[in-house]
Amino acid sequence: MAKFIGIIGGSDAPEGILELAEQVGSLVATRGCVLVCGGLGGVMEAAAKGAKMAGGLTVGILPGSSRSDANPHIDIAIATNMGHARNAIIAHTCDALIAIGGRYGTLSEIGFGLALGKRVVSLESWDVDPGIVAAENPEDAVSKAIA
Repeated sequence: MAKFIGIIGGSDAPEGILELAEQVGSLVATRGCVLVCGGLGGVMEAAAKGAKMAGGLTVGILPGSSRSDANPHIDIAIATNMGHARNAIIAHTCDALIAIGGRYGTLSEIGFGLALGKRVVSLESWDVDPGIVAAENPEDAVSKAIA
């Protein structure tokens, strides 16, 4: 069974963070993993775009009630109508999480992941707990998430 790797980060991110997210998404796909994200814009869309360009499968766990809210790179859109509470679903669904940039929504996903004993990798993101694994670059982040 393929590993499910969660890519978490802000819906509004600077260009450099979006470039990292796209590279991470591509690497997740080329390593045969399923990319799971929040399904909207920013880091989520960039990562999903990278995964799709590399032939991967993408899942979006959406905060709203309509699957049509998903970005165009999501293969499987899951509408939760739960807002930020959907972050718990993302953390439960994934084998590991890679945080790229992000704000408080990303921090909540990190918290859920750590509480569930999941590997949480940070690429230019939060470093608030010794359980978070720091990554130097996209390749390092994906390797550490899959390990």
